Amino acid sequence: MKKIHFNLLILMYCLILIWLGGFVIFQQYIRKHQTDEISKTDAVVVLTGGKNRIAEAMRLYNEGLAGMLFISGVGSDTDLKALEKQNKSFIEHDKSHVFLGKDATNTIENAIEVSEMIRRNNVKSIRLVTSYYHMPRSKEEILRLNPKVKIIEHPVYSGNVSKRWWKRPKSFWLIASEYHKFLASYTKNLVLKLIY
Repeated sequence: MKKIHFNLLILMYCLILIWLGGFVIFQQYIRKHQTDEISKTDAVVVLTGGKNRIAEAMRLYNEGLAGMLFISGVGSDTDLKALEKQNKSFIEHDKSHVFLGKDATNTIENAIEVSEMIRRNNVKSIRLVTSYYHMPRSKEEILRLNPKVKIIEHPVYSGNVSKRWWKRPKSFWLIASEYHKFLASYTKNLVLKLIY
């Protein structure tokens, strides 16, 4: 009986170490990402839900880094004019190439909505704009449905999430929560690949 308890204790410590190692790698990756500000893509894709995301996507579209802007996860009663006002940013180019996705309410639904846009418009490459801590999971979900699409990551940083997350409980729990969601997403997609 004591041996079983000892083995369980060892297993628990090993799992904690693996979790900590993965968490350190995850937070290093999201904090030190180098953003490509030059390459053009077929579309700028932004996932709503975080501060500064939409304003940054509008800036990229205005600078001509893509011929199309897709905003996923917009409220059903929200139009482009309202988004411009909320984000204090304005579309200076052709507004007929700006599309709003109004069905998504979470990251998995964002990926489905983005995939439909990709298929409808024969898109081969996107610049993905979302919060830096949300990028790995968002990219994982979109690539699962669109493995041949090139994705340029364009993380957005916000003052609401401290860069010294280990000193701020709210920031720590946000990063830890996103790490858990990424692990779940990655594991799910790995299992699906093995099955199919």
